[in-house]
Amino acid sequence: MPTLSKQALERYLRTRFSPEATLLSYGVIGKASSKGVQKRYGYGTPVKLTFRVGRSVRSAVLETMKPGPFGHEHMADRAQAMLWDYESYGRLPRHVKALDVGAFDSKQTLFSVAEAREFFVLNEWSQGTSYHLDLERLAKGQALRTLDRQRTAALARYLAQIHATKRRDADLYKRRLRELIGHGECIMGLTDSYPRQYGFITEDLLRSVEEACNRWRWRLRDKANRLSQVHGDFHPYNVLFRTGTDFSVLDRSRGEWGEPADDVTAMTINYLLNSLIRWGRFQGPFEVLFRLFWDTYVATSCDKDVTATAGPFFAFRGLVVASPVWYPNLSIAVRRSLFRFIENVLDVPRFEPERVNEYCE
Repeated sequence: MPTLSKQALERYLRTRFSPEATLLSYGVIGKASSKGVQKRYGYGTPVKLTFRVGRSVRSAVLETMKPGPFGHEHMADRAQAMLWDYESYGRLPRHVKALDVGAFDSKQTLFSVAEAREFFVLNEWSQGTSYHLDLERLAKGQALRTLDRQRTAALARYLAQIHATKRRDADLYKRRLRELIGHGECIMGLTDSYPRQYGFITEDLLRSVEEACNRWRWRLRDKANRLSQVHGDFHPYNVLFRTGTDFSVLDRSRGEWGEPADDVTAMTINYLLNSLIRWGRFQGPFEVLFRLFWDTYVATSCDKDVTATAGPFFAFRGLVVASPVWYPNLSIAVRRSLFRFIENVLDVPRFEPERVNEYCE
C-alpha cells in the first residue's frame, strides 16, 4: 500500500483545492479513536488531513483499501470500490460527502487519475462518536438510557425513510441477491475466510449455510418490487452520533439499490452479539433495543414483508460477527449461539423478532 508523505499530500491538496493550500497535520484515525474491543479486521486505514486554504482550516478523510481475500485481490477490485464510493456517497441522505477520487502512481504521488497504481477517495470530515461505543457501554453493565431508546428509534426511522425510495429493475434485484451469495465481501467470501476447522465450525457446516442461503435466493429472486435505496453496510461503526439523535452515516457499500432486510439485519445483529457477549443469551437492554428497532421500522415503513426476507441477510451478518477473522476474541460459546441463530433463521419461512432466544438454542 502507498506510504503517505507530507510532501506528497501537500502537493495533492494544492492541485485539488488551491495552490496555496498548506497541510497542517495528518494521521491515522484509528490511532485516536478505537475500533472497539471486539472488532479487529478492516478493509483500509483512514487518514485525517487537516489543511489551510486561505483563512479557512478544513479537515477531510483519505481512505484507501488494502489487498485482501474479500474480493479485493486485484487493483481493479479496489478501484471499483473507490470510484463507486465517490459517485454514490452524496446521493444518500445524511451520508458524508466524497470530495474527490484519485490515485497513487508508482512513486506514491497522488493525482486524478491516469497512470494509476492504487486508488483513494477523499471524504469530508464529520464530527461525532461511533454508535458502537453506546453498545459497549451497555455491554459493560451500565443502565439503559432514554437516549439509547431514542437513538435506536431514530436509526430505524432513517432506514424506513431511505427504503421508501424504490426502483424498478428486476435484473438489478437478482444481481444484488447473487452478490449476497457470491460477492467476495459477502457469504462465500466469508465462508472461504474461515479456517478449515475452528472448533465446531467445519467445512460441512459452512457449506450447509451456503446451500441454505442459495435456496433462499431462489425463493426471493422474483420479489423485484422490493428493490430499494439502501445503505448496504449499516452497522454501528458506520454511524456517528453527535448530540441527541443527530447523526451521520459513513461507508455505504456494494450498491445504491438492494434489499431493505440487508440494512435492518446489519444493525440488529449487533444487539444480539453484544447480549451474547455480556450474558450468554439474549436479554436486558439489548433485547429491548432489538425489539424497539424492529417495531419502529415496521410501524414507520411501507415495507410490511421485511421479516419474510431477513433470513439469508441475517446469515450473512451472522457469518461476519461469528468470524475468527473479524472478531477474534469471541468465546466458542458465543460463536456456537450465533451459528445456531444462523441455521434456525434460515430454516423458518419468516423471521419473528420475539423468538431470538429460541433461534439461538
